[in-house]
Amino acid sequence: MLKWVGAVYLVWPGITLFWSAGTVKPGPLSDAPRTSARSVFTRACIVTALNPKSIAFFVAFVPRFVSGEAALAPQFSILIATFVGFAGLNALIYAVAADAMRERLLHWPSVPAWLARAGGAALVLMGITTALLRRG
Repeated sequence: MLKWVGAVYLVWPGITLFWSAGTVKPGPLSDAPRTSARSVFTRACIVTALNPKSIAFFVAFVPRFVSGEAALAPQFSILIATFVGFAGLNALIYAVAADAMRERLLHWPSVPAWLARAGGAALVLMGITTALLRRG
């Protein structure tokens, strides 16, 4: 059942994204809605905390780096600082890359529509692949 829900979860947004491709047009940043830094930070924290991949990562890998014989607080402090530092660096790289890409896309107005179509098609193909996969 979970496999089919996952497949639909991929196919439906893929179809929606594919068919909405003609409406995707980058505009000037001055037209973008204003959002406070606090709101962006809060949303990012909620999305990260509820992300199943993050939860699986922490459950699978964190215990391997924690020693039961040593004090936990210093170990957790180092792990948290490392994770937050790398996550912040990752977000910064994505933001800088997205800004550079956005500036270039303003000169080629047809590219966002093609990117939306490609992304939609990729989601549909991943959903179909998920539905067709069998246990090994």
